[in-house]
Amino acid sequence: MKYIAIDLGLKRIGLAYSAHKDIVTPLPAVIRKNRNQASLEVKKIIQEWEADTVIIGVPLGGSSEDEMRKRIAHFMNLVDFDGDVFYQDEVGSSIEAENMMKGEIKYIRDGRVDSISAMIILQRYLARIR
Repeated sequence: MKYIAIDLGLKRIGLAYSAHKDIVTPLPAVIRKNRNQASLEVKKIIQEWEADTVIIGVPLGGSSEDEMRKRIAHFMNLVDFDGDVFYQDEVGSSIEAENMMKGEIKYIRDGRVDSISAMIILQRYLARIR
């Protein structure tokens, strides 16, 4: 199985990849200009890495879960991905990612933190299905 994880944001989309359950690699984030451009770039990345499965971070159990699921469903419809899509709880992943990067960069908004967050989301998913 080849997995792509997505940390879907309004400005940046963090991405991570795994072909082995033990190794998860953050990928360069997509800087979002509009939803069509972002969905096209994500689609290209999914195809380039030949992913079978997409894991998307969603705040499970929170008040925004339903709204986020609608946004994600709409975005994935634009991506036009015909593989499996699974949700993984993303609560705290961005804070964890920022803590991992402390001292390396100071608040550079280039998507690195978003992709580390996607990496954490994918690690959580893979740990759950083992």
